[in-house]
Amino acid sequence: MHSKIFVSDDITAAVGTTNLDYRSLYLHFECGVMLYGCDTVKKIKEDFLATLELCEEITEEGCRVSLITRLFQSLLRLLAPLL
Repeated sequence: MHSKIFVSDDITAAVGTTNLDYRSLYLHFECGVMLYGCDTVKKIKEDFLATLELCEEITEEGCRVSLITRLFQSLLRLLAPLL
């Protein structure tokens, strides 16, 4: 899943793969739909808020791993091209 969602003022929404950078806006063939003043905008916002309830904050402490795990991950990175 690589989609992005923007909702503005509960009236306008955009759904698609477009990033807000130069390459996506001018060089790549990105897809997106702009919605204005329809019921779907409300449904998109409700879906986003429901998804947000299920999210978990990622902290730096939660990303720290032991030395053994780091060594194992490094070994897997070495072997990845062979798989």
